[in-house]
Amino acid sequence: MYGSKENINHNMKMFFIDGITFMPSMALISITSVIPYFLDQLGASTFQIALATTMALVCVLVTQPVFGYIASRAKVMHKTFARILLAQRLSFLLFVLLIPVFSGSHPTLINLFLFFWFIFNIFVGSYAIFFTPLIIRLLPPDKRGTLRGYGLAIGSFLGVGMSALIPLILNRIVFPYNFMTIFALGAFFLFVNVVIFFSMRQSDDFIPNEPMSISQYLREMPSTVRTNPPFRAMILTCVFLAMANSILPYYTLYAIREFSATETHVAVLAGLAILSAAIGNVSFGYVIDRFGPRTVAVIAANCLIAAGVLILTIHSLYVLFVAWALANICNSGTLASSQLLFAEVSPQTKIPLYVGVFTIISASVSSAIVLLFAPILEGVGFAPLFAMVLTFGFISLMVNIFVLKKRLAELADK
Repeated sequence: MYGSKENINHNMKMFFIDGITFMPSMALISITSVIPYFLDQLGASTFQIALATTMALVCVLVTQPVFGYIASRAKVMHKTFARILLAQRLSFLLFVLLIPVFSGSHPTLINLFLFFWFIFNIFVGSYAIFFTPLIIRLLPPDKRGTLRGYGLAIGSFLGVGMSALIPLILNRIVFPYNFMTIFALGAFFLFVNVVIFFSMRQSDDFIPNEPMSISQYLREMPSTVRTNPPFRAMILTCVFLAMANSILPYYTLYAIREFSATETHVAVLAGLAILSAAIGNVSFGYVIDRFGPRTVAVIAANCLIAAGVLILTIHSLYVLFVAWALANICNSGTLASSQLLFAEVSPQTKIPLYVGVFTIISASVSSAIVLLFAPILEGVGFAPLFAMVLTFGFISLMVNIFVLKKRLAELADK
């Protein structure tokens, strides 16, 4: 299934380099820090910022059946995925090139960004559908965590360096070329990342996915939840973490509006996000290879609970920084655990279907949470936001310990 030792080693290197190239782009094109600041500087409303934040969730929700259909019929999954990524990143590059043209009208530039951000996020729906089966099919269980964790960590430190450039670029380059430069650097890393997926190797005994039409994909979605108790438990465990992670951009807005955060503070938030991800990815990679992905979800939930308690009890920008770091550690743990739990709860040939179901559920409830909180923040403030973060973490932890653990044990005994 995994191919020769040479193929496994090659693919391990590719996933390692994937982490190195992807993380810096996320620091520069950050929906949790740089983009909210960009939109706020243009005079965007809270709803427009919330719309940009939730765009990926909504697009993922809508496009899952289409990308599930494509993935189920792809003969060489990594090359199909690479072509999708190339199209996505070309669309973002076009927006970057258009920034100076429309910079004279901030409302127009806001709408232009939202339009191209929508196009960009249409392709985000392919990420989990393709990436999760690839890492499960191309790497043995004991090779999926540690090396990729180190790659993500190195990429995270590169991201910290990129984050340190953000205030320098914002202050020393005039608008709009400052934001254009930041986004262009992020696009560069994304294009390098595309090459990684073109370079992967699929073995001759690669187990193909079960081909499905879009209508068949949609028909089989309900049965995955109805007939698979371990999958139901995984959904509850990971979706509550995902909902809390979807609120991350509001931490930046909280810093700006409650503590008058400057460009330097925003850069610190971006840097802390990357540094926290580095710590999380190395630690979680080790935990995954030795104790499995469920344990990672336990740690992530505890980080989330701690973040909520800190912000609700201590009103301080520096405490916010600590809570932000914990929340970002939770975010990296959520991604790692949810990706690899599919290997334990879903049939090998139907991983894209199971990923699609989970992603649709996660995206729909997360987008509803983000949009719901936009008017609440305007009228009430940020306290309900962080009370919800604490609640989500606690529910996830309880389901994990008392339900998911039991269901996975039952599945292993069969």
